[in-house]
Amino acid sequence: MSVLVVGLSHRSAPVSLLERAALTDEAKAKLLQDALAAEPATEAAVLATCNRIELYADVDKFHAGVAELSMLLSLHSGVGLEELTPYLYVHYEDRAVHHLFSVACGLDSMVVGEGQILGQIKDALALGQELHTAGRLLNDLFQQALRVGKRAHSETGIDRAGQSLVTFGLDQLAATTGPLAGKRVLVVGAGSMSSLAAATLARAGVTELVIANRTADRAERLAAQLGGRAADFDAVAGELASADLVVSCTGATGLVLDHTTVAAAVATRTATGAGTAPLALLDLAMPRDVDAAVHGLEGAHLVDIESLAEASADAPMAADVDEVRKIVAAEVGAFGAAQRAARITPTVVALRAMAADVVTGELTRLDGRLPDLDEKLRSEITQTVRRVVDKLLHAPTVRVKQLAGEPGGAGYADALRELFDLDPQAVAAVSRADDPNRGRP
Repeated sequence: MSVLVVGLSHRSAPVSLLERAALTDEAKAKLLQDALAAEPATEAAVLATCNRIELYADVDKFHAGVAELSMLLSLHSGVGLEELTPYLYVHYEDRAVHHLFSVACGLDSMVVGEGQILGQIKDALALGQELHTAGRLLNDLFQQALRVGKRAHSETGIDRAGQSLVTFGLDQLAATTGPLAGKRVLVVGAGSMSSLAAATLARAGVTELVIANRTADRAERLAAQLGGRAADFDAVAGELASADLVVSCTGATGLVLDHTTVAAAVATRTATGAGTAPLALLDLAMPRDVDAAVHGLEGAHLVDIESLAEASADAPMAADVDEVRKIVAAEVGAFGAAQRAARITPTVVALRAMAADVVTGELTRLDGRLPDLDEKLRSEITQTVRRVVDKLLHAPTVRVKQLAGEPGGAGYADALRELFDLDPQAVAAVSRADDPNRGRP
């Protein structure tokens, strides 16, 4: 079995398509369940963020796996397969591992080096574990990706190569509207991205911080933590007119702030003299919260995912990126070797179990032939026979594990099974016993 990833991101697809393909929590769960029900896949995990949708699976057939995963992404994203296919990328085996490790380090992010992706990878793994779609391979892969990402941030200066999408977006606004300190701010949404934006703004010294969210309790908790105030979601249009800066990141499938609403707020600001600078809006949602038509509205300045992608396209790459790439390359090699070595373990365990059965059978036969054998002597014979078998098996089993960690090492397990005529069912039973999903529905 081998890991396969099929996906699309800001690097392969236009933001408008990513926006249409965005997955709800319900769609992610159904996608995973359907992926596991598909014949080529035995495990599945989905990594869906504001600028990427990737489906990972453990498959036994490459071409069938690509076709099935592509079809499922189309089905659950609502984008036709013919339209989606040109923007999909495919990575397999070591290339898939390299891709996820690079993503975890922030090398594939819109803003290079951002650390928020680690939390999103953790959430993707948690969902796979919760739904029992992530088995041994994807558990190992995603947990190692988290370790690699943390290593990159702790051992290099990758953080200097870029910032979180939130910080980058706020910096883009500040470049046009001036310092954030002293501004009146409205944050729409209370999820992880909105909470990060609210906390960043609070630290920047804004004059007023208003949190609006469909679930009032979450808005009230976040506002209390940051010294702001909560507002009813239905009151967003009214709050908009008195704000200098708006950050919106909800899970809504439709627009939260349409052109008419923003235009009305701009008109009110102008009529009341609430502000001389343009109304600044940062839309971090996917699909978008703020109508794209606001880009052409006089008196408003909108920064959204699409404009952030354009702004970051020519951002300079820090020298630390090269160090991170070296870390990723080394970790990919180590992960591959460990996985190849792990594949032979059930065969080695089955061989030792067979040897133990042979020893037990021969000792039982000895007891039948020499029933009056002295107990002390019987014990010495038993230990001697077991030591001989252990010594005979030690060198070949240790060596075969070492060889199995090398490219093409899977053949050594096949050779071992053939040479010792091991029962394939016995090997499979060891594998099942070691499966973290064993016994789960």
